[in-house]
Amino acid sequence: MTEDDVTAVLKTVTDPNTGRDFVTEKAVRKVVVSGSDIAVDLAIGYPAKSQHESLRKLVQGALAAMPGVGKVSVSLTTRIVSHAVQRGVKLVPGVKNIVAVASGKGGVGKSTTAANLALALAAEGATVGVLDADIYGPSQPTMLGISGRPESTDGKTLEPLEAYGVQAMSIGFMIDPDTPMVWRGPMVTQALEQLLKDTRWREVDFLVVDMPPGTGDIQLTLAQKVPVTGAVIVTTPQDIALIDARKGLRMFEKVGVPIVGVVENMSIHVCTNCGHAEHIFGEGGAQKLCEDYHVPYLGGLPLDIRIREQADSGRPTVVADPDSKVAQIYRDIARKVAISVAEKAADFSAKFPSIKIQNT
Repeated sequence: MTEDDVTAVLKTVTDPNTGRDFVTEKAVRKVVVSGSDIAVDLAIGYPAKSQHESLRKLVQGALAAMPGVGKVSVSLTTRIVSHAVQRGVKLVPGVKNIVAVASGKGGVGKSTTAANLALALAAEGATVGVLDADIYGPSQPTMLGISGRPESTDGKTLEPLEAYGVQAMSIGFMIDPDTPMVWRGPMVTQALEQLLKDTRWREVDFLVVDMPPGTGDIQLTLAQKVPVTGAVIVTTPQDIALIDARKGLRMFEKVGVPIVGVVENMSIHVCTNCGHAEHIFGEGGAQKLCEDYHVPYLGGLPLDIRIREQADSGRPTVVADPDSKVAQIYRDIARKVAISVAEKAADFSAKFPSIKIQNT
């Protein structure tokens, strides 16, 4: 038995989350064959702490079925790396990947989705941050149940606040909740850039950016200046929301930001008394959008009063009711987002030395 024999078997074992074998997935870090014993180290590129044991047993079972095999040892970890962003935009120190959560219009549940997406990624083992980019209407402090002002240890950078293991930064931490932000576009853009780049993020695997709604000058400028790995579009099934969602999707395409997929909120309502299910805002709208633009459909969430109540209370669904069906949908969406990011080209800019030309 050789290492090549083991690798050949690993090529036949499909990761159920990605649909690819572990060799193609480049998850095989080390193979050691000692007599009849086998030891394999795997490192997948997306957070899936809840599924590590089932994945490990899947690989172990395939290897144990080899003729003449003795003891089989399989270790599985997660290794998240930085991935490429728009050309000419530098990565943010301390942040590996930025995922923008956007919508063409307000009121579709974008901020609730962003909060639960971040918490689901953290629950699966990733180091996660949330940047509240909605300067005019910051809602992440309320949804994450965070109060207080950020501290600065060096007088230059801000320390992110934290809730449920997620780092967070928002203009809402620095102003009174009743104070309106009467700022023009350039001031808003500058404020967001400062919040992003002057925050001392602590080795964040995924920074989830809760984008302001719309597709105006502010959103376009942010998409051009913030190093985004991919964008998630949030919509509802109704036609008026889908029209604006298409605009948001096209905006990211024009500035070279890949679309990770589309999330449909309020896709169905199930009566808590009789169990009757009804598509109040229409049916199949997000799926049709995904088909038209050849982007993934990440999942649909019900119109459920508990989602709203939990977000308003500062304990979003993923932490308030982690075993619920809705929390499972959020975790499935988060896994799809992470896998999509992992499949993108890695960023190698940090590997190259800087070149300086000077007269001598």
